[in-house]
Amino acid sequence: MADEAKAKGNAAFSSGDYATAIRHFSDAIALAPDNHVLYSNRSAAYASLKNYSDALIDAKKTVELKPDWSKGYSRLGAAHLGLSQYEDALSAYKKGLEFDPNNEPLRSGLADAQKALAEASRPRSSAANPFGDAFSGPEMWTRLTADPTTRAYLQQPDFVKMMQDIQRDPNKLNLYLKDQRVMQAIGVLLNVKIQTSPSADVDIPDSPPPSTSERKRAAEAEPAKQPEPEPEPEPMEVSEEDKSAKQKKAEALKEKEAGNAAYKKKDFDTAIQHYTKALELDDEDISYLTNRAAVYLEMGKYEDCIKDCDKAVERGRELRSDFKMIARALTRKGTALVKMAKCSKDYDPAIETFQKALTEHRNPDTLKKLNEAEKAKKDLEQQEYFDPKLADEEREKGNEFFKQQKYPEAVKHYTESIRRNPKDARAYSNRAACYTKLGAMPEGLKDAEKCIELDPTFVKGYTRKGAVQYFMKEYDKALETYREGLKYDANNQELLEGIRTCIQQINKASRGDLSPEELKERQAKAMQDPEIQSILQDPVMRQVLVDFQENPKAAQEHTKNPMVMNKIQKLVSAGIVQMR
Repeated sequence: MADEAKAKGNAAFSSGDYATAIRHFSDAIALAPDNHVLYSNRSAAYASLKNYSDALIDAKKTVELKPDWSKGYSRLGAAHLGLSQYEDALSAYKKGLEFDPNNEPLRSGLADAQKALAEASRPRSSAANPFGDAFSGPEMWTRLTADPTTRAYLQQPDFVKMMQDIQRDPNKLNLYLKDQRVMQAIGVLLNVKIQTSPSADVDIPDSPPPSTSERKRAAEAEPAKQPEPEPEPEPMEVSEEDKSAKQKKAEALKEKEAGNAAYKKKDFDTAIQHYTKALELDDEDISYLTNRAAVYLEMGKYEDCIKDCDKAVERGRELRSDFKMIARALTRKGTALVKMAKCSKDYDPAIETFQKALTEHRNPDTLKKLNEAEKAKKDLEQQEYFDPKLADEEREKGNEFFKQQKYPEAVKHYTESIRRNPKDARAYSNRAACYTKLGAMPEGLKDAEKCIELDPTFVKGYTRKGAVQYFMKEYDKALETYREGLKYDANNQELLEGIRTCIQQINKASRGDLSPEELKERQAKAMQDPEIQSILQDPVMRQVLVDFQENPKAAQEHTKNPMVMNKIQKLVSAGIVQMR
């Protein structure tokens, strides 16, 4: 049960539903309070919701339960870091690295904590610009270079000068907000979509840009002191090479738009021509490759789709493209591999590719495709394993061991028979008999019920189920099972004998012939039965029981009601009431 709740929590976490994940992890913890992994997972979910206080509590519990587990210290450090407890975060990360010196999350967390501590120690002006951190250090230039749009701006000297001014004094940002290039740069540095081009990817639309009022509120959130206006920089001459590169990028975007339009019209050949032309003009935008791969996928040219996806991943890593774009390429490749799969082993590379995509970006669609691929592989494995002839041979081997009273060995062969032919009711029936001999009543009952489900006319299923219920002292249920079996074989001696023994036990309870220990045991077992509980909680039946004790005339009328008497009989069989 704890593993099931944990699996549900992991699935909710993967889909970004952190509140539901916390609920499932809490259910799992209630069932397995000493499992350190559950506290670690819930800590991560709390941290994802910015609830660092509860994340810290769970992280401490994780370390307490498993002091030598490096991930526990990673959770502890992250919680301290979220609470701005930088010294404690440093201590947690360092402690974790003592157990696992090469752990990348711990090393990365340590670096973040050191940077945060340094930033916190640095004196700040009371009128500091709220976007100041976005422009600090060489990371600003790295991020601007990684984005295809702002990379082109870096070839323009006036843009470079503006960004240098802002980096030296973030309060100067307000001087340049009217320049759309600066607004685009802010979007890249803050990882928000301030201005978007009309040519989004074909299958995943971009999020809508913030409204003008939202941008205005962000700019006015912390008013900065307006410095004296500076003279506008003189325009500088742009080289012919830069002009040519800029023109090619613009032409490439037009080709992409034309390709998108052709794709929507199902004109795949034309779409490929446009995407190919866009690639020739600009090889620094991997969306041209992923879009062309999508067309190949629709056309059933899976090999070409996979080649384009591989190129997109390789080129994307060189350009440090958005991880979502790389994840998209990997997901598309996995989809093509699934389309090509002909046997269960063919699903392995597809499953591996989907898993790689999820490490880049936890996309619900990718997770769904992974689950579908794993299920398809499992179903195909069962089909490939299906062999009725071998199933019969294994069942016969199980019969021999059963005759020798070697029940565990018999169970092993019956199980293999079921794997070879899961539709054979006889194997379930035989294994149910083994489980009954071994005292594994719940397993025996499950197999007997499966046997009846597969073949309702197979009488052995009813004798197996009735025997299990009899040994579980559920005599009224066993009686119903035996009577149900008689509908298909009215003269079956096993069924008739089962009915006789059940009635004997039920009458024993009715006469009050049970010993005090037997009566107490039967009543305790009955009180756990939902059906018995329902009868005792029914106001009508409670009045009926009172009438049987105090009002003989009313009781006489009740005996004429078959439904009432059926319920009374169940209570008698359970030892709850006695008829005198």
